[in-house]
Parts: sequence; C-alpha cells; structure tokens
Amino acid sequence: MAGNTFGTYFRITTWGESHGKALGVVIDGCPAGLSLCEADIQAFLDRRKPGQTRYATPRKEADEVSILSGVFEGRTTGTPICLMVPNTSQRSGDYSEIASYYRPGHADYTFDAKYGFRDYRGGGRSSGRETIGRVAAGAVASLILKELGISICAYTKSIGPVSISMDRFQPELLGQTPTGMPDAESSAQAEAYLEECMQNHNSAGGVVECVVDGVPAGIGEPVFDKLDACLAKAIMSVGAVKAVEIGDGCSVSTAAGTENNDAFYMENGQIAKKTNHAGGILGGISDGSRIVLRAHIKPTPSVFSEQETVNKNGEDILIHIKGRHDPVIVPRAVVVVESMTALTLVDLLFAGMPSRMDGIKKFYGK
Repeated sequence: MAGNTFGTYFRITTWGESHGKALGVVIDGCPAGLSLCEADIQAFLDRRKPGQTRYATPRKEADEVSILSGVFEGRTTGTPICLMVPNTSQRSGDYSEIASYYRPGHADYTFDAKYGFRDYRGGGRSSGRETIGRVAAGAVASLILKELGISICAYTKSIGPVSISMDRFQPELLGQTPTGMPDAESSAQAEAYLEECMQNHNSAGGVVECVVDGVPAGIGEPVFDKLDACLAKAIMSVGAVKAVEIGDGCSVSTAAGTENNDAFYMENGQIAKKTNHAGGILGGISDGSRIVLRAHIKPTPSVFSEQETVNKNGEDILIHIKGRHDPVIVPRAVVVVESMTALTLVDLLFAGMPSRMDGIKKFYGK
C-alpha cells in the first residue's frame, strides 16, 4: 500500500490498523530544540478518543501515547520522532460476519477491488482510528506554529440541519459540548436531532470550520502547491470528508466580481483587507489575513437499519450491521481537521524558507 506519507519538509508516515496491536506515526523533519512531552500530544488525542459522549462510539480506548524516539530531556533532537498508541479494546468478533459482504458507504468493496484482500476488522487502515497518527503528529505541528505566533481554532459549525449562530459563539465552550459546537443553544438542538437519528437507527453528517490566525503573507507556492490546494488535499484525505471550502467557498459561484473581491487598504503602515471572501489566500499564497476553511463530513455509514448490499459470491442480500459505531463523526473529527491544517501549514512554512536570497543570507549570517 502506497500513500501513507504526507508532507515534504515536515513529513509524517502513519501506520497501524483499527484492530491491530497499535497505531502511530513517524515524524521526519521536526527541528531540534522544540519542547515536547507526551502530555502535549495526549491533550490532542483526548479530543478524538472514543467513548466520551453519548454521540460517540462506546468503544473504550485510553489512546495513551508513548514517545519512542526523537526526544531527549524534554526536547526534540532533530531525528525521526516515533509515536505509538496501543489498541486495548478490540472486539474483532463484531466484524467476523462482514468478511463475506460489502458494507454500503464503506471501503470494503474498493479495498477488495484494489488488493484482492482486506482487513475486515473495523476497516483496517480505512478505519477512523487511522487518524490517531495524524492527530499525534498534528499536536507536534501545532507546537511549532505556536512558537511562530500562529493559532488554529476548529469547531463544529453544523450537524444535520442545525448550524451554530456566530452571534452566540462562546469561546469557553470550545471542546466542551458533546457536539463540538461553541453555541449552547445550537448544541442542544443538534443533540435533539441526533437523538431522533439514533431512535430511527440512522446517523448524521455535518461541517467542521477551521480558522487560522497569525499566518504571515507569502506562504504557499503559486502553481501546484498552492496553500489552498494543499489544505484541500490534506482535509480531503480524511476518510469521511466529501467537500472542502475556502473562504466563501461554493457561494462565490453566485457572487458578482465586485461582491467577491476583497478591497485592500493601509492600516498602521501594513496592507490589510476590508473583507475576507478569499479566506486568507490569494493566488495560492497566504495574504496575511485569517485563513478560513470548512470540511463537509458525511453521515456515519455504519447504521443499524436494514440495508441492501452484495456478498462476495455476487448475491444480493439484506444486512443489519453490528458493532460499536458513532451516530455522528463530526465532533471527533474537529481535532483531525485542525491537525491536518497544522501539518500543511508547517510543511509549507518550511518550504518557503529558501524563497528569497536575502532570507538565506540572513539565516547564514552573511
């Protein structure tokens, strides 16, 4: 299997399966001297681990991370960092039946079509647990961004038909509601909607919004490695994401040019914008304003209603899926979107360091 590595200058390789002994990530390209301990990474992993609310899978996993290499006396050494999280609550028997058929909405059929073989225990590499490595690496990337004065804030913007009101946005609720919504009223409405979904043996999708402050102008390459293109690829690589928007996103297709353009003006000797329809990116390069992106996440495909499918013998059958599944993926995906955003930004920040001769000369004291 190819495609387990992400990034060029700050490069990560995730490994492990949903029901294997462990999952993790190897980080290559992290600078020496970054203060890092397991607690820094655990704080991120705790935001995505299962079993914390009624709306997450009841699978109980501590998701405790161990740093196996790359850190000495609390600081990174510049060598590869290996992070490992053991699986402790596998119930592979829940999945033995699906070895003979393809679950609707899952990667079962496509894995068989590509490899002629698949790990049916919880989906193997296509499971949501694969994101453990991404989140662990994202915690390290976020520490690098923090050192540079860059902050990322992600949250649930909507679940099903319920969207938050920015007028009721409460920063103190970030990560505190079971829906991931920083709006108590909308969260209560979304919870009621999820209860209805669960009673009907159904699931829900939604949108994660991510905003980044402090990114300087000039990050991103102008052709294939545009900042927005790299962010879109990173977020779309998360299994449940089906669409990504930057700035005004899809609504720009119905706007007029005079409505969509962001006017420039001078503020305290710096170029600024009066609006931010572009979401902080122009021509694939950051413009110094807030970066705004949204990830649209599909409903959990594992629903307990009867579904039509096909077995490996080519027969049409009806199934009832068993096991432990999230009625909604969105709240646990918030930190995954945030992590992939952090990984993308660090990689492109590092890529941009040799862009100017004066910067290279300054670095080497010439």
